[in-house]
Amino acid sequence: MARIFSGIQPTGIATLGNYLGALRNWVALQDGADECIYCLVDLHAITTFQEPASLREQTYGMAALVLACGIDPERSILFHQSAVSAHARLGWIFNCVARMGWLKRMTQFKDKAGKNQEEVSTGLFMYPNLMAADIHAYHATKVPVGDDQLQHIELANDIGEKFNHDFGVEFFPRIEPLIVKETARVMSLRDGTKKMSKSDPSDQSRINMTDDADTISQKIRKAKTDTEALPDNLAALAQRPEARNLLGIFAAVSGESQEAILARFAGGGFGPFKNALAEALVAHVAPIGARAKEYLADKAELDRILQKGAAKAAAIAQPITAEAERIVGFLPSAG
Repeated sequence: MARIFSGIQPTGIATLGNYLGALRNWVALQDGADECIYCLVDLHAITTFQEPASLREQTYGMAALVLACGIDPERSILFHQSAVSAHARLGWIFNCVARMGWLKRMTQFKDKAGKNQEEVSTGLFMYPNLMAADIHAYHATKVPVGDDQLQHIELANDIGEKFNHDFGVEFFPRIEPLIVKETARVMSLRDGTKKMSKSDPSDQSRINMTDDADTISQKIRKAKTDTEALPDNLAALAQRPEARNLLGIFAAVSGESQEAILARFAGGGFGPFKNALAEALVAHVAPIGARAKEYLADKAELDRILQKGAAKAAAIAQPITAEAERIVGFLPSAG
């Protein structure tokens, strides 16, 4: 049995992109034979400043949404990262194993920091080392990721291999990225060349998983398209990113193939297509948002679920991290 690890930042409201690219895959993976460990990565969240009260509320909100999407805490382990000290402890060891040049090549740091690299937190620069620790603390060998995260998995493997080489051990296993190509990238409703993001300044650029039916319909009506009619084949959408994005979303939430959807709407404008897409999205997304509100109404139960998950996670990560510390040369700790 392999072990799967994945995490999601609890900041912001999860979008349709987070759901189709990650959360729905998490639910499907827990039905397989592998052990699934899912984490709300609040340590990663503070690489940029977070208001404490807001971070707490958003962590509860993300926990509620993950559960509403179908994660079963009896079949999967769900917890918040800061509750398991092994992440930070192994993360520091990896800070000392990874090389500066490796981190400087990370494209996501360059994208997030932009021209302000001297002003961002050191945590934003080093967080790929913590991401590697998140995975290696469990000896996880499978990680579901979007294609934009592949570089981080490569780095995690480099760190594990260097640790093994430096200390003459075969301790950390190689990690295999799991990418679902069909829904790996859901793009902005305002710009089909940009990934849908919960941090985009425009709320009109995304479908939030907590949006109600009216809001979903309104956002789809206003979603950017072009003036051409819908074609009867996928190849004709190659240079039409907005149309291609909406078609991909439609197929993902309806279960229909993209070819079948095009056959139904070929030759027409986007009006009927958008109406049908909005109906499909409302049917799929609105019930999840409603369930999330029910979970969020009982924070004591959310605490119970997360703390139970953290205890299960620590039972796996603590011995692995303690052994890594022994290999490095640390004396045994009290806990």
